[in-house]
Amino acid sequence: MTADSTDRSRFEALPDYDFEPRWLTADGVRVHYLDEGTGRPVMLFHGEPTWSFLYRKIIPPLVAAGYRAIAPDYPGFGKSDKPRDPEYYTYDRHVSVMNTLVDHLDLQRTTAVVQDWGGPIGLRLAVERRDRFDRLVIMNTGLFSTHASPSPAFMQWRAFVQRTPDLPVTMVMGNAARQTWDESVYRAYEAPFASADDKVGAHRFPLIVPLSADDPGAAEMLEVRRALEAWTDPALVLFATEDPIFAPAVGQRLVDAIPGAEPLELVPDAGHFLQEDQGEAVAEHIVAFLRRSE
Repeated sequence: MTADSTDRSRFEALPDYDFEPRWLTADGVRVHYLDEGTGRPVMLFHGEPTWSFLYRKIIPPLVAAGYRAIAPDYPGFGKSDKPRDPEYYTYDRHVSVMNTLVDHLDLQRTTAVVQDWGGPIGLRLAVERRDRFDRLVIMNTGLFSTHASPSPAFMQWRAFVQRTPDLPVTMVMGNAARQTWDESVYRAYEAPFASADDKVGAHRFPLIVPLSADDPGAAEMLEVRRALEAWTDPALVLFATEDPIFAPAVGQRLVDAIPGAEPLELVPDAGHFLQEDQGEAVAEHIVAFLRRSE
């Protein structure tokens, strides 16, 4: 397997990202992650086409509140190695690599914070590893279990990615933004991708979403949905108000499905990447939930 590491110089002088890099080799790939603070762990799962940089506004408030924040970059994203073979990137492999990290860190009583593709990955990990996870924070995501048809906005996004191997990251992020982001922020999201070859993992994510019951990952996501329908431990569903792919109605359906879920909470003036649009507000919601569910 061919896997390249992104030139480290591309990650210099990123805004508000002064965290110590940590590394783990899993499935033959060097995986980067952040591990800040002490106390009960909170594992932060990013999505597409982002990386742990997305959580830079969330990590300091978690640490200040007495929690340990772990934010990995999946293979193909962030500072992690980027295998060139498209077939490397599967739902099972992403979950397996994250499972290796959880065991490596020996996490206990962990909260999974998920968004976008972090939902299918992090929620599957949480329900399969009940010995490791006991709280959920679910933000702007779904399970793609074929339980409901994908939104037209998602299908348009998938079609765009399918015909665009060199994914225009700045355009994708900019179209989702509901606030004005500094140019340095866009550069940070471009930093992991020096060329189209570096974007294989990002290109694959929308294409491995199961659209029928026979597609790879469909049965596993259905099992995750069934497990969530039996989840009685604390869960916070926190959705942005202005996401065309995962509207608040999707969040309400999650609340209705999960017995342990609190009433839906909304973050106004935020789009799909609510951690970027309203990071401080998102952190406040998460910390408040963690404190009241101790």
